Amino acid sequence: MPLFDVYPLYNVTPVSAKGVHVYDDNGTEYLDLYGGHAVISIGHAHPNYVEALKSQVSKLGFYSNAIQNPLQKQLADKIESLSGCKDYELFLCNSGAEANENALKLASFKTGKSRVVAFSNGFHGRTSAAVAATDNKNIIAPINAQQAVTILPLNDIEGVKTELEKGDVCAVIVEFIQGVGGLDQGSSEFFEAIDKLCKANNTMFIADEVQSGYGRSGKFFAFQHYNVTPDIIPIAKGMGNGFPIGGILIHPNIESKYGMLGTTFGGNHLACAAGLAVLNTIEEENLVENVNSLSEYFIAIAKTISQIKKIKGRGLMLGLEFDFEVGELRKELIYNHKIFTGGASNKKLLRILPPLNVKKEHIDQFFEALKKVL
Repeated sequence: MPLFDVYPLYNVTPVSAKGVHVYDDNGTEYLDLYGGHAVISIGHAHPNYVEALKSQVSKLGFYSNAIQNPLQKQLADKIESLSGCKDYELFLCNSGAEANENALKLASFKTGKSRVVAFSNGFHGRTSAAVAATDNKNIIAPINAQQAVTILPLNDIEGVKTELEKGDVCAVIVEFIQGVGGLDQGSSEFFEAIDKLCKANNTMFIADEVQSGYGRSGKFFAFQHYNVTPDIIPIAKGMGNGFPIGGILIHPNIESKYGMLGTTFGGNHLACAAGLAVLNTIEEENLVENVNSLSEYFIAIAKTISQIKKIKGRGLMLGLEFDFEVGELRKELIYNHKIFTGGASNKKLLRILPPLNVKKEHIDQFFEALKKVL
């Protein structure tokens, strides 16, 4: 049976990986500066992670959410401890799209309203409401387009004010650093104005941290670079280092009721074991500090290369913008220099999303290759 052909594929077949390196079926080593869309947070096959999964699967891999699972509470407590998000509650699911879908549903439950405000070049997933809030008409089917969503430009404070004062908006959803859209960010004034406008208009403020969370921005969450208090915080990609897991942090102003959210696989024993291994490693290895140190190092070198027209993003969620489309450059990096990088909807942007334990020598290797290609 053929696979449904929806992904353009590079001619590389990884069979193993360790740390920041991936190895293909010919034994060729690749430097992974993309982490499978920012999923690999603590490095491939980290011993803490491998041991946690092996130990858990040998005891109990899965049972339903109809029984007690103390691992869920351990994970929630560890997220609270490392993120500083005191008094929030955690609902676990399986992916970033599910996290955003549940966030939007919860906002609608809480407010009794249905319209969503989202922003240009934003990406929130491919499920029903999440994809409707994504600024890409090519992936929105007619069944998704039934959702009531208004897309505004980033930094359009007056536009947000006008829409919220109409009284029918349940949620404003925003990435504090856009991922697929190309590493654009709103201003401090913009984010802080959204926070105030949402609180004044019975609207939930959703901080989409699916890609920017878990230390990638240089703080545990990207919204923590600003003076805001989101109502709902969706998380996923770096959360499980490759094991499917997602969730939402929910402010105590939203009351839970039996049955309002649910999932079969979300918060299963293996997912929680993976999630705890990630958080313990981030803490033990001071990976947020490494993000900030390596980000400064990366940016300093990037500034010396004249062909780079703009450096975008924060922490280890970075983009290099050129005055040409980067498709061929990415191919040269992967095929000739054995380095994985990422693209974006901005075709002139090269995305860099390495594991958080990347080292200076890996950054040096990338820039040496980039200079040769340029």
